Amino acid sequence: MTDRRSVLLLGSAGIAYSMFGGLTALGRESDAERAMPLVTVDFPSPAELRGGWAANAAVCFARGWTRDVRATADEWLYHDGGGNWVALRFKQRDQIIMIGQDHDYSETYFRESAEYFGKEETDLLAGAPDWWSFNIDPLPHFDWISFIYGWDGQTWQRADYDEQDGFERVGLREACSLDGNDELTWLASDAPGLNGHPPSPRALQALVDADANITAPLLEAVVPGWDIEAGVAAGRRFLEMPI
Repeated sequence: MTDRRSVLLLGSAGIAYSMFGGLTALGRESDAERAMPLVTVDFPSPAELRGGWAANAAVCFARGWTRDVRATADEWLYHDGGGNWVALRFKQRDQIIMIGQDHDYSETYFRESAEYFGKEETDLLAGAPDWWSFNIDPLPHFDWISFIYGWDGQTWQRADYDEQDGFERVGLREACSLDGNDELTWLASDAPGLNGHPPSPRALQALVDADANITAPLLEAVVPGWDIEAGVAAGRRFLEMPI
């Protein structure tokens, strides 16, 4: 929506004059007029997320859980198994989007979900650069998107809206061991070689600190008795995308 300006039509050349001193093509807004403010989000960079995300994937794959936490050629995925999910999708190093939904706490409805649930739509792309929309289809694994954040190489940003989008409750910080290794401990604790004991805190931290450069000895120390080869391969896939 444009701001309130008085515009005078000047001739038939299709030029309009703003009382604030700007010339624009008639019927077209300037970049400044189109721009909506984006909200800067205080959240770790993709580089800071990688170590814990890769460690989580390594443990999951080692125990045979291969769908919920993984890296592909252009995406990092975390799904909590209960319908809440978040994915990073990579266009290039400084153009990364983070999309997802917490189905219990997301109060934003975007595109098809607004129509499906009969809710007012929240425009998650308002004011965003065009590249944010390069790959925002939640299918085939999920139905709806409730948040879209963009990483420009320096900061995470989102559109300006008042509704709770669920991102803070989706659990990515815990999954990436940003606030401790509790989730990783839980995932690993029933590995057969641990004999009912939790893995060593030092071994867990070493797995996270490897920053996806996961080796068989590092993973074996955390989940002895599971498929170490599969886990190492899953963790190291997080190295494929330059960040």
